[in-house]
Amino acid sequence: MKALSDIGLIGLAVMGENLVLNMESKGFQVSVFNRSTNKVDNFVNGRAKGKNIKGTHSLKELVQSLERPRKVMMMIKAGNAVDTTIESLIPLLEAGDIIIDGGNTHYPDTNRRTQLVESKGLLYIGTGVSGGEEGALLGPSIMPGGSPKAWPAVKPIFQAISAKVEDGTPCCDWVGENGAGHFVKMVHNGIEYGDMQLINEAYHIMKDVLGMSADEMHETFKTWNEGPLDSYLIEITRDILAYKDEDGAPLVDKILDTAGQKGTGKWTAVTALDHGIPLTLIGEAVFSRCLSALKEERVAASKTLKGPKPEFKGDKKQFLKDIESALYASKVVSYAQGYALMAAAAKEYGWKLNYGGIALMWRGGCIIRSAFLSKIKDAFDKNENLTNLLLDPFFKDVMDKAQQGWRNVVATAVMNGIPTPAIATALNYFDGYRSERLPANLLQAQRDYFGAHTYERVDKPRGEFFHTNWTGRGGSTASTTYNA
Repeated sequence: MKALSDIGLIGLAVMGENLVLNMESKGFQVSVFNRSTNKVDNFVNGRAKGKNIKGTHSLKELVQSLERPRKVMMMIKAGNAVDTTIESLIPLLEAGDIIIDGGNTHYPDTNRRTQLVESKGLLYIGTGVSGGEEGALLGPSIMPGGSPKAWPAVKPIFQAISAKVEDGTPCCDWVGENGAGHFVKMVHNGIEYGDMQLINEAYHIMKDVLGMSADEMHETFKTWNEGPLDSYLIEITRDILAYKDEDGAPLVDKILDTAGQKGTGKWTAVTALDHGIPLTLIGEAVFSRCLSALKEERVAASKTLKGPKPEFKGDKKQFLKDIESALYASKVVSYAQGYALMAAAAKEYGWKLNYGGIALMWRGGCIIRSAFLSKIKDAFDKNENLTNLLLDPFFKDVMDKAQQGWRNVVATAVMNGIPTPAIATALNYFDGYRSERLPANLLQAQRDYFGAHTYERVDKPRGEFFHTNWTGRGGSTASTTYNA
């Protein structure tokens, strides 16, 4: 073992331990520390025994065990614990040393912490790490942002431990300054919420409208995973539907239908509202989890509020193809909305995001990895100024081919009383985005009527505002709160 380690890591929960083992397996020596120091001893004498992993029992000892520039990575719970650890580390480090936050941190916190750490002469990285326990051990998707000067020092480590695509390209590259890395990870998690909700709605339709068994659905998802929908989430859904409980019944049918969340989907939806981006699908995915949590209310309501009894008389085989089309088209919309949010943030914060590169980073190691992402990379490689994925020729063709089946699925679900908030809102977004004229002209008239908020006219230049005295009782004074 070398006298000094290549990198230090704080936080030996499962993700932290697995990242350390991943780093060591790629030839890096790692020093580790945990607030509960017995975890350090258990790890060093257990999973890390005989490996180039050095246990330390204080932050000072951790820092002193590292080569310059020191690289200290935190894998701890987001929030106050990160701030406290940074405050403790700063006096122990020297100019040019690097603090790294690999947790699920909200990007405004990373913006703030980058400025703080840089003001002390140090460097800071906030990086998204996706892929769960298995990804951390075998190769995650890594999305670093923060102090650009820190990237050359951590690049060899991060790219070595990250997942790789078919040609060996690492699923890790520099994202941008300040909180850009954590912002991209936040959007990734929001899209993850959307993908999961879409799959769950497809499952709901197959189960309650088509009356399919878990085994039949397993076979359907198995087939889908061999086509355009090939992805990690489709793959695990296939496996979940095949898993049997001790009595031989499908385990999935015995799981309580209330979903949890850790907040990253909510962050994405709230950020979209702040930026004025119609991130409707991810918003519906978050609200669907909230609705699922009202289990007792729903049970009571089900005894009082009645709807149609699901019944299907059509071509089952064709309808399954329609569900596949609806799932694929809705997935395109989810990514289109996510990329629009990233573009809005990049404009506001001055980030130069590589949108094709982001798709490449998501191609392996992470929860939303899928073959579909290569098409997004192709789209931005062809046109780096693409304003919306739906305008790319490949995705335009996808939507053209999927439309009839997509509409049939939404209509069938509505007529059978099956909620499809994500699939339906994706279709509504598509129809809204392709509409040359929306009814917002009436909305602006309403706003001007009750609040003198003004409006623009189709027969006048943009930027020229008008107010009408609709009742004859108002005056000519208009509000200055018009917002397009």
